[in-house]
Amino acid sequence: MDLFEKIKKNMGPLGQHANEAHGYFTFPKLEGAINSEMLFRNKKVITWSINNYLGLSNHPEIRKVDEEASKDWGLGTPMGSRMMSGDTKYHEELEEKLSDFIQKEDTILLNFGYQGMLSAIDALVDRKDVIVYDSESHACILDGVRLHMGKRYQFQHNDIESLEKQLKRALSIIKETNGAILVVTEGVFGMAGDLGKLKEICELKKKYPFRLMVDDAHGIGTMGKNGRGTGEHFGVQDEIDIYFGTFAKSFSSIGAFISAHKHVISYLRYNTRSQIFAKSLPMPLVIGAIKRLEMIRKNPSFKIRLWEITNLLQNGLKKAGFNLGKTESCVTPVFLEGGVGEATNLTVDLRENHGIFCSIVTYPVVPKGVIMLRLIPTAVHTEDDVKKTISAFSKVKEKLFSGAYVSDKIAKH
Repeated sequence: MDLFEKIKKNMGPLGQHANEAHGYFTFPKLEGAINSEMLFRNKKVITWSINNYLGLSNHPEIRKVDEEASKDWGLGTPMGSRMMSGDTKYHEELEEKLSDFIQKEDTILLNFGYQGMLSAIDALVDRKDVIVYDSESHACILDGVRLHMGKRYQFQHNDIESLEKQLKRALSIIKETNGAILVVTEGVFGMAGDLGKLKEICELKKKYPFRLMVDDAHGIGTMGKNGRGTGEHFGVQDEIDIYFGTFAKSFSSIGAFISAHKHVISYLRYNTRSQIFAKSLPMPLVIGAIKRLEMIRKNPSFKIRLWEITNLLQNGLKKAGFNLGKTESCVTPVFLEGGVGEATNLTVDLRENHGIFCSIVTYPVVPKGVIMLRLIPTAVHTEDDVKKTISAFSKVKEKLFSGAYVSDKIAKH
């Protein structure tokens, strides 16, 4: 079969609805300044789909630094990978400040979070080693695990008994191969909002020889007394061996970093292929990240406000009878029952008639018959935004229960 004919016939689990969904349910265009209210198809909507947790994206101080750094350096500087020609004192300054914030010996910047995480996993292990990872890990972790040429075992989501079972299997293998064990999980699971069982996992270090890698993309800036993440929240920051954080959420930018022991970071600098063979993070993003980190550290009011809105939203939805699952973070999933047709009709109603924009998640990401509406509160949302959203959700829930959205087709829009 011709390759192009094959993909034309099978667009994949997400692409199967591309013709009907593109531009509305998938690849929608939110326009205007990043804020709690944006434009969708020229209509104002309260926006709950953007990970601008701390509201830094359009903060005047941030915008000023971003503008000045772009004017001073342009987007081309520095050119080349850091190993060859793209290192600067500003990249090193940012790494030093992140290390101090995360309370690790050293840090490596990553030009993109997804490929950085994938590539770091690939670099850390060889065929003698075993990876044990949570079943609901982010796609970047799964892709990193797929590159591994040795054994890999998945444990049931946040199930410590299942993890211990897989650790026993891993231990029996490394005794023969003289390898090592890497456990990978998340601080905050970005879809359902529950937290990784970091404290319990760290306890298992007393029984099994493994190193722990934590993807805390949704945790940095939002969790812990000082915003250091989920490890700080649980009091186990020191026991996280390899800490991954991103600039794409609380920092409202792009790029990422990994913090760990000095010799581990030195190893990653010389072995993480996505950084060795790719361009260095552009200077305006580095200067901007330095400013963002400074503001996160000096202004706890951002995180305080974020959690005020989060609690108001989540408590209000629960009071209105909505099922939020097991969320323990700012990520706010609302679980309803229905098929793809009902989910899309409900979403059109929310956007077009109530001015509410949130992400819709259906099968195959969640089980058949489940609709998940995912809301991301931020520090720039208002009490009025929350009130209007809960009211709109209550109205569409009634219509869903009455059968008003029943359809076997994706909604027209």
